[in-house]
Amino acid sequence: MSKVILFDIDGTLILSGGAGMRALNRACEEITGFCDALAEVPVAGRTDRIILYDAMRKAGRELDEDLLSALRTRYVQLLQEEIQFPGRGVKAILPGVRELLDVLAARDDVFLGLVTGNFEEGARIKLEYFDLWRYFRCGAYGDDSADRNELVPVAWRRALERGLNAVHVDNTFVVGDTPHDIACARAAGAIPIGVATGNYTVEEIKASGADVVFRDLSDPASFLALL
Repeated sequence: MSKVILFDIDGTLILSGGAGMRALNRACEEITGFCDALAEVPVAGRTDRIILYDAMRKAGRELDEDLLSALRTRYVQLLQEEIQFPGRGVKAILPGVRELLDVLAARDDVFLGLVTGNFEEGARIKLEYFDLWRYFRCGAYGDDSADRNELVPVAWRRALERGLNAVHVDNTFVVGDTPHDIACARAAGAIPIGVATGNYTVEEIKASGADVVFRDLSDPASFLALL
């Protein structure tokens, strides 16, 4: 049975120099007039939909489907601009990621996918910028649910639609950098793998329930040993 490995994006595969935050803030300001909408809104490991829900609640607005659609459309347009800028902090593929993905993609017993809070088009823009989108055969995204804990089953369904013969919780690994990633794996019965390349330490991710936590993904052999 193939092993399904589902990766988070921000803080796990890449850091975008804050491009996503800038684009979301700009979209909120343009559509609603609310400036710096994401200030004090938690973002790490959460879905774009729930982030926008919290931002609009601060602005006294209801995030109905029409407003969500307008914000998402403008965000995607702005992200295409923002991802080109240097931004602040680190903007890079995280250590070992490309090497690990090359090894995993070459194996016929591994199915690579995404489980991310990003809207699908936002995920594509970020990963295409770093030439990583091509590694992943499907994914579950912030468009699919506001609740990240519902995303792993969505990824399973799409994997089956793309030719995977079967999925099983014992052969599904969710790789992420936040307690939210660990929780969504646990909610589905999958195996959570932490990586401390985002805002959380090894100890914090372990405390959230990860089976294994790596400081980064620069040692492919250690990761492969889990399989």
